[in-house]
Amino acid sequence: MAKKVRWGILSTAKIGMEQVVPAMQKGDYSEIVAISSRDLEKAEKAANSLSIPKFYGSYEELLSDPEIDAVYNPLPNHLHVTFTIKALEAGKHVLCEKPIAMNAGEAEQLVSAVKNYPELKVMEAFMYRFHPQWGMVRSWINEGEIGEAQTIHSVFTYFNDDPDNIRNNPQMGGGGLMDIGCYCISASRFLYGSEPIKVIGEVEMDPEFGVDRLASGILKFPKGTATFTCSTQASTEQHLKVYGTKGIIEMDIPFNPQESVASIRLIKNRKVIKEIETQANHYTIQGDAFSKAILEDSSVPTPLEDALANMRIIDLLLNHSNS
Repeated sequence: MAKKVRWGILSTAKIGMEQVVPAMQKGDYSEIVAISSRDLEKAEKAANSLSIPKFYGSYEELLSDPEIDAVYNPLPNHLHVTFTIKALEAGKHVLCEKPIAMNAGEAEQLVSAVKNYPELKVMEAFMYRFHPQWGMVRSWINEGEIGEAQTIHSVFTYFNDDPDNIRNNPQMGGGGLMDIGCYCISASRFLYGSEPIKVIGEVEMDPEFGVDRLASGILKFPKGTATFTCSTQASTEQHLKVYGTKGIIEMDIPFNPQESVASIRLIKNRKVIKEIETQANHYTIQGDAFSKAILEDSSVPTPLEDALANMRIIDLLLNHSNS
């Protein structure tokens, strides 16, 4: 068994260049061997800056490289399914950025396509779940530290009114729910360990861009509720709280702490009973977890069906806003 999975990177996207690739290069089981762009000069510049041995002037060239085992797909949302399937056809495992698709229908097509390649692994790159703080929070809930969890409240916002940014382009899968609201939805499902039985939402569309700039949702689960707000045109903020019958859990930087110190607190009767600070790079952990699944031919940490379930909820919220 090889010691490391040889990775190729599709595109020189900012998230890959600045966060994911440098983090994966620190992994025990991940080796970045190639990067591609539709612009050969961009690919060469990226390869040089990150000390990546090979670079290609098209995504297809990278996919045809027999020395690449797996690809990381951080392309714009509208290209996620297309190039994930192309990678599978080329015999590559795929770690694809969230959200996995443009809508649930597209996600279902991918789930169906993956069944034709049982020897290959595909996973949505929801890196936040690999940060150790989430395992701790879930343990506190499951161990009854706050009694019965009754409701989860989360907020994720930033300000971006750049008309040239892909997050403000509906044809490319822009909008707050696709970019950041998906974290709030995913986190609620992860902490409850179940799917919502009812979804209610209110979404405000940007009249110029045609994407959602403010969205709030209420998810009713079998054992509680979750409420969230996401916005692409509000002051930057993120937090998550879990309210139980006997206590509260607070998360300061739930979704992208990167290598900052992340704090979680257990509160009872308005007093902090327990506080844990963790420091980890969830991108490194995610890359290694996926690589290890390839090397051991084991199940990936997060099945593709989870990505489809999240996509269905996003669809419900967006469709509700347009009805």
